[in-house]
Amino acid sequence: MADDDLRQRADQRFESALKDAGARDPRDFYRAQMVKLREAGGDGYKRALGYFQAKLIPRVAEEESDPLAEWLEYGRVLAVLTAPGRTVQLDASGKASDYTPPVPRDHLVLHLPEKASQPAILVGLPAKLSPAQKAAYGLLVKGEQGS
Repeated sequence: MADDDLRQRADQRFESALKDAGARDPRDFYRAQMVKLREAGGDGYKRALGYFQAKLIPRVAEEESDPLAEWLEYGRVLAVLTAPGRTVQLDASGKASDYTPPVPRDHLVLHLPEKASQPAILVGLPAKLSPAQKAAYGLLVKGEQGS
């Protein structure tokens, strides 16, 4: 399959999966992460682009793959390349556990950098945040303090 055909097939499968699941499209956010990696210099951008071309697109194009899970993993790869740390998933109650695919669709996925001074990096959002997830997102990603 030609590269353009593979990319088109992957895009179609991902867009269909997003629609079927009522999920949020993370591509704009991941593009912004790529820009940050490119601006940071080093080999993170090149490694992220290599993963996108050599792993993500072929995997999403495969009939038996889960396009949403593959893109979520790509988001985790971008986060790890941005800052060493630990990736976690939070259920609707706010309970955190280690990132373990397959991640339930209703979980919030965050990457917690080793440096405590850095904010958490958003990896994946559920279609609707629970109150506990919204609070965790506000505190860890946006740095909002409760009232």
